[in-house]
Amino acid sequence: MLLFNLLGGPSQMDMFDMKPNAPKEVRGQFNPISTSLPTVEICEHMPNLARWMHRATLIRTVTHKYNSHDPTAIMTGWDDGNARLPAQPTDPPDIGAICEYLGLGSGEMPAAICLPNYPGEGQKYRRGGPYGGFLGSQYDPLFSVCSPKFDREPPKKDYYPVMPIGDPQMPALDSLPSMTADRLDRRKSILDQLDQQFEAVRASVAVERLDGFQQRAFDMLCSSKTRDAFDLSGESKATRDRYGRHLWGSTMLVARRLLEHRVPFISVHQDIYKHYGHAYDMHANNFGMLKDHNLPILDRVIPALLEDLDVRGLLDSTLVIVMGEMGRTPRINGNAGRDHWPQCGFSFMIGGGVKQGHVHGKTDKQAAYPVTHPVKVADFVATIYQLMGIDPHMTVDDRQGRPIPVAHGGEPVFDVIG
Repeated sequence: MLLFNLLGGPSQMDMFDMKPNAPKEVRGQFNPISTSLPTVEICEHMPNLARWMHRATLIRTVTHKYNSHDPTAIMTGWDDGNARLPAQPTDPPDIGAICEYLGLGSGEMPAAICLPNYPGEGQKYRRGGPYGGFLGSQYDPLFSVCSPKFDREPPKKDYYPVMPIGDPQMPALDSLPSMTADRLDRRKSILDQLDQQFEAVRASVAVERLDGFQQRAFDMLCSSKTRDAFDLSGESKATRDRYGRHLWGSTMLVARRLLEHRVPFISVHQDIYKHYGHAYDMHANNFGMLKDHNLPILDRVIPALLEDLDVRGLLDSTLVIVMGEMGRTPRINGNAGRDHWPQCGFSFMIGGGVKQGHVHGKTDKQAAYPVTHPVKVADFVATIYQLMGIDPHMTVDDRQGRPIPVAHGGEPVFDVIG
């Protein structure tokens, strides 16, 4: 599956839950358009996504208490309301970590990969979310790295975004450009010799876990399949243009290549790179950020991905989710922005066993609160586990040996499952 996390908190009433009859200070500047699902309208600036609505499920009532930009709630189901900044080793493991823990996938590639960098890297924060947490760092995903370039300075900082240019890279290829597979093999041989001298110490569970982590790291970095998935040189000019010649286009293209290799869990996280734009954290210039930057990106990369998965026969077996870590306030503030609002948000879901042409939940007249069928994050994550064939009631032991349910007591929302 693939999760596209619209970091910052996308505006539900300006995208997938428009309220054209609300007061002006709520409804905003955009108009709704018809979609391929006759009963559903979405924002006029997402015409390509509108053509996929008859294949999708739209949840309009995701709700939690987590007023923070880290994606912990939507990736783990844990909803204690406290920010995970920086990520802590006592945090709950995310979906990708559980995939690693269960040994899902072929074994030739990681079970979980995070693109194009760890969430928060652009601001040098390690936001909580996609980690092994109390299970240990050996269950972290493979984090790609990137060094985006910007061809100009923004007219104003933060809320007037500039497009990031670049490609996600394998960490070894990026940070160690002279490190060949042969050199990695030689280093592994040295470590193997040292390991033989510490047989007595290996009775320690911590050391056993470290050894497993080392083995996995070498396996992943030496894997030709992993390296090849990040190599976009063989993609046609037309394909590169269709996804977009920017970081998010190339990232989604790498994600597609990884899905073709059956990587079980891929997360793509938009990020905030210094003062070049605040992603979906639109406290000011909400409508300009959406119209001129965020929505053109979204309306290009996701339809391109869906088209490619569909033509390859992969969409029905691949769950694709688009959402953010929260929604935004109904009322527009004095800076033409909207502020944080975890009480209500959306999730666009398609493929991988979800119902087609379905809307789950209804909000009030301002898209502020769920009126019917609220979906708690624990239930949302339990639904993902159910769709992935993982028992949402299974438990894993924390560092005190206590059994912790992977979905934190959540129950699958069977109404969205086909």
